[in-house]
Amino acid sequence: MPNPKIDSDFGMSNGPEVARPAIFDRVGESEQLRQRVAQRRSFLLHGPAGVGKTLLLSSVVPGFPDILYSSQNPTPHALYRNLAELLLTAGHPVFVKSCANGLSSLQAKSAVSVKGLLRDALLDSKYLVVLDHLMRPSQSLAASIRELMLNWSVPVIAVARSAHMEDVGFVLPLFPDRTERFGIRNFDPEAARLFASASAEGQRLAADNLAQFLDKVVEFSDGNPGAMLQMIRLARDPRYFHENQIKITPLYIDYKIAMVSQ
Repeated sequence: MPNPKIDSDFGMSNGPEVARPAIFDRVGESEQLRQRVAQRRSFLLHGPAGVGKTLLLSSVVPGFPDILYSSQNPTPHALYRNLAELLLTAGHPVFVKSCANGLSSLQAKSAVSVKGLLRDALLDSKYLVVLDHLMRPSQSLAASIRELMLNWSVPVIAVARSAHMEDVGFVLPLFPDRTERFGIRNFDPEAARLFASASAEGQRLAADNLAQFLDKVVEFSDGNPGAMLQMIRLARDPRYFHENQIKITPLYIDYKIAMVSQ
């Protein structure tokens, strides 16, 4: 079974392509994403939570040079700090020169100073910035992303949920053309059933009503791989077993409650 673990700690890629595990039933999307990254143009990568956006990025991004990957970007301040730390860690001369004591020197600098250094490092450079996990980004964060793209000439891959397009927030107008948006969808029913079966096997899940449970997992998840994995992992909990039967309804209720509380 393909490894479903999401590795979101990319850092900055500037070396040869790294061999990574195959991703279940995403060959087409992986190739399309690879082609878009190679073009080094800004675009919006969107899809529902759990669909595998970060996992796809982890399989593609390391093969390209000069990419800055920032995993969490709640505010403009956090965005600039994240990018500055990546450049300092990578030994960019602008930050090495101005931060004699490394990260401690960077942390002591004001937000205005960090932004100025970042502008000097990125303006008209060859970098591409990936901003993952944008959660209904604010107007101020969208303005900072716009500044990166338009004023500093830095291509940006913005990654956001889109179960409802309002999840993309104020970033959506930055990508007005449909060609500037790349959506990742849930699995179709056939692929979802294969994924659920492979995931259950990988988790060594066994029960007399396993086939019925997996049918419900596919139905309840609407083919979302992250949701399927979470329900299958929950099914290993003894609370949801009785006489070698998975208690499907209580498990699903607890799963939904956990999702709402996140």
